[in-house]
This record gives sequence, structure tokens and C-alpha cells, in this order.
Amino acid sequence: MLLLAVDTATPAVTVALHDGTAVVAESSQVDARRHGELLLPAVDRVLAEAGLKLDAVTDLVVGVGPGPYTGLRVGLVTAATFGSVLGVPVHGLCTLDGLAYASGIEGPFAVATDARRKEVYWARYDDFRTRAGEPGVDRPADIADELSGLPVVGAGALLYPDSFPEARGPEYQSAGALAALAAEKLAEGSAFLPPTPLYLRRPDAQVPKNYKVVTPK
Repeated sequence: MLLLAVDTATPAVTVALHDGTAVVAESSQVDARRHGELLLPAVDRVLAEAGLKLDAVTDLVVGVGPGPYTGLRVGLVTAATFGSVLGVPVHGLCTLDGLAYASGIEGPFAVATDARRKEVYWARYDDFRTRAGEPGVDRPADIADELSGLPVVGAGALLYPDSFPEARGPEYQSAGALAALAAEKLAEGSAFLPPTPLYLRRPDAQVPKNYKVVTPK
């Protein structure tokens, strides 16, 4: 087994290789505006570090979000393209689940990432392997009472300390953690999400209300 994991649903452009036992190479760069520019060089870098070629990959794992529209699509399209070229399965995992797994927290907690517009993407967890319910998108103040007293992992929590006083790291996604979680799920025969974007709201870019279509006569 050789898993190639990618995630671009947060400002972290993160890639990792996992051999079914451990992470053998990983690269992460935080830059919210350069997902498309950074992802493929990161894939080349982890393959070179491991001394492997892309055709050695047996499975692909991709974070499906939730996340900002444009950045999220970069990882999903790249994973789909690799899967098609290599003829290997592409497994989807919730990005928040990767952050939860990386935290290693055994008791109840939550994960929150930055959703922009003064909101967070978030979910509750019973432990670092078990999500309790579906992800949501809300203003921090609107969920502060619900999450009161719980540790809250992720950049979204760290951005709003008044609402999440128990905020802690990891701040950003790690493809290594995502790959390790995927390896466990594959060994157990557990189901994955489809490798399609998990959007919780409309994209930031909208067609102007007074937009006029101009066509040549």
C-alpha cells in the first residue's frame, strides 16, 4: 500500500505519502492564495523525498472540505486527475476529521476552521476518531455556548479566542494525519466519502445583480 494524501481546503497546501504503517514523506505550506501554484511541486517533493515515482501510488486520499470554494477545488481536481491517470481509487475524507485525528484528543472536543465572512466551519467529536454529527458553518458567537468548556482545535478557534477560550492546535490540516486516518479506515474496511466538494454555502464570487450579457450581432 502507498497512499498519496492531499488537502487544500484550508490555507495549508499539504501532501503526504503513507505506506500503510507510517508517513514516509510530507510537505505543508501555508498560503491561502497559492494552492494551485504550490500543490504539484509539493507532490513532486514528497515523491522525491521517498525515492518513489507517482506510479507507485496505490490509493489517493483527498480532503473534501468544508473549505473555501476555489482552494478546495484545487486538491479535488488534482486527486481526480491522478486517480484517472493511475487507475487507482480516490477516497474522500472530511478535512475537519483530519484535524481531529491530528489532535489526538481522547475526550469530547470540537474542530473549527476559518470560513471567512467572520464565520467558522466546525464539528463536534466524541474523540479524535469519531465525529458526532455533520459539519456546520456559523458565527463563533452563535456556537460559543454549545461548545463551552470544550477544547476547540484549529485556526478558526484561534481566530476567535473570546468565543473559544479553550482553543488549541493543530492550527492547520496535515496530510500526514489525513493519510494515517485513511490507512486505518482502509484496514478496517470502513466507508469513505465521495471525492466531491463538501460545500456548506454558496461561493464567495457572485454574478453582479445588474450584470448584462453582451453578445455580438
